[in-house]
Amino acid sequence: MIVLIFTGGTISMRHDAAKGGAVPALAGRDIMALVPGLERIAELEVDDFGSYPGPHMTGPLMWSLRGRIAQHLARAEVEGVVITHGTDSLEESAYLVARSLESEKPIVFTGAMRTSSDLGWDGPANLGGAVRVAASSAARGFGVLVVMGDRIFSGLDVTKAHTHMLDAFESPGLGPLGVIDDGEVIFRRALPEPTIVISAESLAEPIDLVYACAGADSRLLDASLASGALGLVVAGMGRGNVPPEMVPGVERWIGEGRPVVIASRSLRGRVGPTYGYPGGGRRLYELGAIFSGSRRPQQARIDLMLALGAGIDPREVLEG
Repeated sequence: MIVLIFTGGTISMRHDAAKGGAVPALAGRDIMALVPGLERIAELEVDDFGSYPGPHMTGPLMWSLRGRIAQHLARAEVEGVVITHGTDSLEESAYLVARSLESEKPIVFTGAMRTSSDLGWDGPANLGGAVRVAASSAARGFGVLVVMGDRIFSGLDVTKAHTHMLDAFESPGLGPLGVIDDGEVIFRRALPEPTIVISAESLAEPIDLVYACAGADSRLLDASLASGALGLVVAGMGRGNVPPEMVPGVERWIGEGRPVVIASRSLRGRVGPTYGYPGGGRRLYELGAIFSGSRRPQQARIDLMLALGAGIDPREVLEG
């Protein structure tokens, strides 16, 4: 049996003339009824978790979704779980589950880039593909997967790289794990290393994310510190550098004993203490900032939320 957890997103939306745009309108069984032959792939069970646009997902909602997934996976008769999700935050929920829930059974996220009112609605095909992957023995052991446009990605490295095209999802520098070809699930590469699962009772919040840009200063960092945020992720430039005027804000954070994690706004590559000029990565590292390796900023934020929620030194989770 495959459990389908419907959370909303574009896959559930129709155009509403009165509201001037797309809004959630379809429940799980409504979507399923529009996927020809879906019931022939596997025995299915529906769980309508909610009807949330991607930007409406929050830390508590994602944590609740993670718990729901775990409940279903614990059932002996369940062979895998498929989750429909708004694409704007799909990668964050998928990464959270991948980093906090261990299971040999496939966990597959999917969604849509077009609504049911649009020509070429991709929702039915994506849902069918996700169910096919979840039901495949080849998918066991790959952890959390994301299936969009007949491509299979790892929840550990996928991101939404385009605002609206059907092939919006990518794993920069890595490519998909596999594809669905004429109904056959084919994996073309393995995961680079085993996933370390972080066992947390809850997510630590709030954790803020501030982007560095040319001429940026410490105002946003200071506002976050004053607001009581528990930790901070800085999306630095390039290798993990920031404008010099952001450095005093980083110093104040570290002086308060609250963690500052340095990621990069670049899509590919690792951050590191390479540059020694004011604001360079070497200077930030010497101040006590934590470097997040190849994690994108939104991934580093989730790892920091999990680490603090588990009472673990964030360096143990984020560095390396």
